[in-house]
Parts: sequence; C-alpha cells; structure tokens
Amino acid sequence: MSEILFMAPVFKQMIWGGNKLGSKWGYAIPGENTGECWAVSAHPNGDCTIKEGTFAGKTLSQLWTEEPQLFGDTTGDRFPLLIKIIDANDDLSIQVHPDDIYAGKNENGSFGKTECWYILDAPEGATLVIGHNAKDKAELEDMIHNGRWEEFLREVPVKRGDFIQIDPGTVHAIKGGIEILETQQNSDITYRVYDYGRLQNGKPRELHIAKSIDVITVPAKSVEESVINISTDAKNTMNQLISCNYYRVWKLDVDGSIEVSQDYPFLIMSVVEGEGQIDGHSLKKGDHFILPNGFGKAQLQGKMELIVSTVA
Repeated sequence: MSEILFMAPVFKQMIWGGNKLGSKWGYAIPGENTGECWAVSAHPNGDCTIKEGTFAGKTLSQLWTEEPQLFGDTTGDRFPLLIKIIDANDDLSIQVHPDDIYAGKNENGSFGKTECWYILDAPEGATLVIGHNAKDKAELEDMIHNGRWEEFLREVPVKRGDFIQIDPGTVHAIKGGIEILETQQNSDITYRVYDYGRLQNGKPRELHIAKSIDVITVPAKSVEESVINISTDAKNTMNQLISCNYYRVWKLDVDGSIEVSQDYPFLIMSVVEGEGQIDGHSLKKGDHFILPNGFGKAQLQGKMELIVSTVA
C-alpha cells in the first residue's frame, strides 16, 4: 500500500501580503506580510518537504527524481505542477505570463505559466483584472507606454466559488481582500506590466514592459472564456472545474463519506475548508497531500471542501 505524501508548505513574504495565512489558515507564517503559501511545490524557489512517513524530510523535487514510480513515471525533468494559496491584502501588480516556447527561449529553459484560480474568499463587490481593452498591438503599446491604465485594463466582478483560467498572454491581477487557491505549471516567471508606482525598499519594483508586450494576447479573450461559473454544489462527487493541456482540477465537497479512486499518475488534494479524515489520518483546513500512483481507493470522511488536481 503506498503512503499518502503530506506536504510542509513554503511561505513567501510579499509587498501586498497580509496575515490571513496565519489567522485564518493556522499556518506558522514568517511575518505579517505573508502573501503566498507554496503548498505543493518542487520549484527551486520553494521546494516542499514531506512531513511524515518513509520519505519524511525529503523534498518533493528529490522524490520526483529518486522515486519516479510514485508519480506514475510521468515524463519530464521536473514535477509539473505548483499549488499555492494566495492572500492578497493589497492589489497585486498587473502582470502576464509567457508560454512554454517563449519562456524556454528567454528564461533559461523555464516552463511557461498556465494557471487557474479558485476563489476561496472575496469581499462584497470584489473585482479582478482579467484581460484588456486594446484592439490591436499598436493600441496595446500606446496604452502601456502612455499609462492609459483605466482604459487598458478590464475589471471583472468575482465572488467566492468562481473559477478562472489564466492562459499565457492574459493580462491579470488579483485585487486586495481576495484569497485564492492557484493551480499552475511549475514556473515562477511573471512579467510585470504595471505596479501602481509602488516602492519596495525605496525603489520601484522592476517592470518587464518589452517582454509583456511580446507575450500579451491581442485582442484579449472574452470574459466568458476566462471566468467559469460551474455549479459545484453536488456533494461527495468530483466536480471537474477544468481540463487543459497541463492539468485537470476538481472541487470535492465531502459531507459524510466518499471513496475516491486514485486512477491517475498522482492526485494532489488541498483541504480549503472544514475537517475530516482520509484513511484514518485526520485532516483540517490548510492540509495538502499527494496520493501517489497505484494508491487505489481512498476513504474520505467528515465535512470539508477540497480542491483536487492532476496532470492532464
């Protein structure tokens, strides 16, 4: 019987971070401006360790290399996904991500970044920046170079439970007060288009205007193609949110008990609300774990919400 791989997250302090990862999630955070919990990550900038069991103390990237059978011998030189919880106390910069081809060429062989967001919490009337209003490349350049941000940026209303797919080339930004669970390619490449003139250590943060203009999709995809309103009220069933080239993501509401069949190369699970058990291990909000290849059937009990993912 394979073991469940429980993760010890890595935390990132950010200019826009807050303290909810401590106060609401119960993590031991490094400071009051902790913006990101890298919950399941094998990236050099944040490599999670296994908390207990046979592989206790090993990093996820080590297991990927040394124990490929745990992940169904999935091909690739690095663990493919990265799961984060983001607490935006303030607005994040306006940004865009490159695709695999552009990142591979311009960012030392890095993956590009396709990502998706499940909105865990949002204040009344919350909006996100998703997409832009430029008709063509010339207007895009003019709007960016001349700081026509109000005309350029497209704000979209969002609420708890919304799900958003962010393809490479999509201008986007999380706004203050919003908490999300992000499922993404294992990449840390972000191009900043605009940062509200904020200073960090007395200096503006670096912008990446030329690269941003290179990769922004013009015209932007429609709002309907980006924001997915899926009814995920069905209890004790895997409600698929998305399936794309890089990942499949589900929402699972456990109410009582459910048996999940682990038929995938591996299955990442994040408890985002409530508490319960998996095969006798107690679970609470903020626990993240991987069911390895060949795990078979897992018994989940309790009252909890999980976001579940695997490779495409």
